[in-house]
Amino acid sequence: MRKNISSGAPWEESVGYSRAVRVGDSVWVAGTTATIDGEVVGVGDPHEQARVAFGIAVAALRTAGLDAKDVVRTRMFVVDIAHFDEVGRAHREAFDAVRPVATMVQVAGLAHPDHLVEIELDAHLAPLGWRERLRS
Repeated sequence: MRKNISSGAPWEESVGYSRAVRVGDSVWVAGTTATIDGEVVGVGDPHEQARVAFGIAVAALRTAGLDAKDVVRTRMFVVDIAHFDEVGRAHREAFDAVRPVATMVQVAGLAHPDHLVEIELDAHLAPLGWRERLRS
């Protein structure tokens, strides 16, 4: 069964997408920026923008019934790869214990000129006890 999750952002309707989609035990979170109520948060600060974007994306996961511990893959799109350390630090703060696979790439631009970073998350709800089986 498919469940579409909306954050209420105006672009979801105009572009025709969902903030997140859950199918079975998996959730995919769309590209997420540090935009709240139409305003870019942390202008000029890649760490703050990444931190806020991860928070928004994890909130969408929670709405879908999963959490940060269920994230298996992250993608980070930055307008300047020189921001690698700041964005990477925000990623570590959000997912250090989880250690998902991660990709960071530089892109020519994002939807708003003040956006420095956009992130995507993929998550999967593992069966109970799977971590214990990995340890044995």
